[in-house]
Amino acid sequence: MGRLAQTEGLTEIQREILSTVRSFVDKEILPVATELEHKDEYPTEIVEGLKELGIFGLMIPEEYGGLGESLLTYALCVEEIARGWMSVSGIINTHFIVAYMLKQHGTQEQKDYFLPKMATGEIRGAFSMSEPGLGSDVSAITSKGVRADDGSGDFLLNGQKMWLTNGGSSTLVAVLCRTDEGHPEGTAPHKSMTTFLVEKEPGFGQVKPGLTIPGKIDKMGYKGVDTTELIMDDLRVPADRVLGGATGRGFYQMMDGVEVGRVNVAARGCGVAQRAFELGIDYAQQRHTFGKPISGHQAIQFKLAEMATKVEAAHALMVGAARKKDSGQRNDLEAGMAKYLASEYCKEVVEDAFRIHGGYGFSKEYEIERLYREAPMLLIGEGTAEIQKMIVGRRLLEEYRSQG
Repeated sequence: MGRLAQTEGLTEIQREILSTVRSFVDKEILPVATELEHKDEYPTEIVEGLKELGIFGLMIPEEYGGLGESLLTYALCVEEIARGWMSVSGIINTHFIVAYMLKQHGTQEQKDYFLPKMATGEIRGAFSMSEPGLGSDVSAITSKGVRADDGSGDFLLNGQKMWLTNGGSSTLVAVLCRTDEGHPEGTAPHKSMTTFLVEKEPGFGQVKPGLTIPGKIDKMGYKGVDTTELIMDDLRVPADRVLGGATGRGFYQMMDGVEVGRVNVAARGCGVAQRAFELGIDYAQQRHTFGKPISGHQAIQFKLAEMATKVEAAHALMVGAARKKDSGQRNDLEAGMAKYLASEYCKEVVEDAFRIHGGYGFSKEYEIERLYREAPMLLIGEGTAEIQKMIVGRRLLEEYRSQG
């Protein structure tokens, strides 16, 4: 382990967990990641290994069979996993967000039923807000849930969702829909949304009556993990599968989940940037020009200095955001800053490592080519950079409201 991105004040248990995860990444992920990524192949063996390590239950409380660890521990594990292959961290992240939402907002029955199976990875989670026409404007959701008119109390869901990570492999999807039930005309859109817990079989096509998961969306990067649409046509969901047991709370539940998800995306950016730095500084010492390693040229040393500084700064901001949430405080400002900075710096560090590789960076034979295609996803995942800046700007105006 290098000097960069160290975290002070960790417990012995946290250090042991991170050491185990790093060893797993070095032995089981890095040697196969590029080959699997080029094939766009789901990393089944890697996922099974992470199940055995208990990663799927890392933040699930011990009473439900999880490890009961903090957001910081989880984020540091994600950083390590993304260093190996960012797609694997995406498989875990959506599962983690649903487990977190259940832990924070679920009914006791929902927690008792789902969390023990999520801790082992038997139930695998995904969550769904985006739709084809709304982008970052969550309040414009058109998918709708209405009570069935047969007196059962069930809901019928209709609509089309987009950019669903783990859409095919998941068995539980938290789906945000509009429900106007009990809300008078003119109610703010975010107060008439509900999160539904939709259980399904893994796979593609019609996975249950009223629910279709079309095939994988073909992407530039972020391969291996399945990203899909989700189409609901009178999909019946029992009333006891409304998250928290009451309608109208979905927007707040989802935003709480996304807030911790942004720390996760920041951690992914840190991990990818770390790997790009490792590749860049290693190659710079092997490649010779004009009679000496290119690391002996000032131009390359300047790049390495800038890259290392960005890796360190992004890691520090990510750790601070995680610790703030763990302390029970609101962290949307810190999470937005961390996600914004880490994703931007990740893109820049990856590009510098790509430049250090010269023409070989353009070859699929070298790992940096994969990282170059993966980094852009972090600029848009869990809210674009522009959305983060908007969140940060609004919070700063709240904190520093003029007294004039």
